[in-house]
Amino acid sequence: MGQGRLPPRRGLGCCLLVLLLLLGGSGSPGTPPRPREPWAEEQGPVPEGGPWGRARYEAVKKHLGAVGALSKQYWQYVACKVWQKDCEEEEEKEQEERELVPFPGWGFPLVGQDYLEILSSWYCSFGKCCETGDCRIINNITGLEADLSGQLHGQHLAKEAVIRALQGFLQSPRPQKALVLSFHGWSGTGKNFVARLVASHLFRDGLRSECVRVFISLLHFPHHNYVDSYKAQLQRQISETLQRCRQALFIFDEAEKLHSSLLDAVRPFMAHHDTGQEDQQRPIFLFLSNLGGNTINEVALEFWRAGRAREEISMELLEQRLRLELQEAADSSYAHSHLLREQLIDVVVPFLPLELHHVKLCARDAFLARGLPYSEATLEQVAQTMVFVPKEEKLFSAQGCKAVPQRINYFLP
Repeated sequence: MGQGRLPPRRGLGCCLLVLLLLLGGSGSPGTPPRPREPWAEEQGPVPEGGPWGRARYEAVKKHLGAVGALSKQYWQYVACKVWQKDCEEEEEKEQEERELVPFPGWGFPLVGQDYLEILSSWYCSFGKCCETGDCRIINNITGLEADLSGQLHGQHLAKEAVIRALQGFLQSPRPQKALVLSFHGWSGTGKNFVARLVASHLFRDGLRSECVRVFISLLHFPHHNYVDSYKAQLQRQISETLQRCRQALFIFDEAEKLHSSLLDAVRPFMAHHDTGQEDQQRPIFLFLSNLGGNTINEVALEFWRAGRAREEISMELLEQRLRLELQEAADSSYAHSHLLREQLIDVVVPFLPLELHHVKLCARDAFLARGLPYSEATLEQVAQTMVFVPKEEKLFSAQGCKAVPQRINYFLP
């Protein structure tokens, strides 16, 4: 263990100790507390008149004594939970002191637990501290929507579909199945970028979270001869993640290259389940695939040739054509998995091809990310280094924005 860093439990205990001393102590800031127990009653003359009066003084005195007693109970509770000692000796004493609390709704089990959760959340913001990983779930949909609006270019359909699906799923008290989104489009159109943003806004640690697992087909499952071993490993990893995290995110990149047996292995985790079970899990699956890219591009090209804006392309039109292509793809193991036919995929999310002005926006973001100056002429030069198709119109970037961060190196001052 590195120097200067407390273990999670001891660090939490120290934070709580400081707060409890502040709550239970007395005197002005910077003044050392008197040598007495923080829950002892303050002795002194009782004011006879003035704005307070004896009745109010006695009431406040009684309440402060109760708060002091409650502070002592907090410390005993924390010592038990953090260091796990002297618990049994304090139980009877805690029960007696609990009766000092004058307010019926201020029982220690409720207030103590509430403050402990608040302090735990605060402590967890600085480091990992919980066994389940759930304390680091943030579900910041507002931040996700803002980042998608400012950083995802040319993808009005993907932005709306992802936000709507996540918002509805997370707000549902008892979802009937896992949320399954399937991203489709050419390389460089933003599929991986959106997946990273989703992870970073649902979990404080983003892709490094214990509740997020990323699987890349050619990296994690390269040999079809070992598909049975891969299947067992995949099922075990998903099960362990769901046991550790009530809400989990699973990202499958290059999903079109996954063997059908591997996709069949995750089907039980995506299927409908009993909504009455007590420990309700919320798994989210993202499948990223280049399949359907040609169909999406054809629709975008049709709209451009007809003089219609790409923003007029509707989700209904593209999703219908995408589902049809994916189900009829005879050479695609992705289609053979029956995920679409069994309606396990909730939303097919299309990513449109990027045009010249979108690539320029990506170049601008790349300069800003590195704190480098740029001009409109520089952005135009970077965009012009990309390959555009079709051959006649040269409308869409063949690589999207994938190579833009590397291209700006050639235009640095």
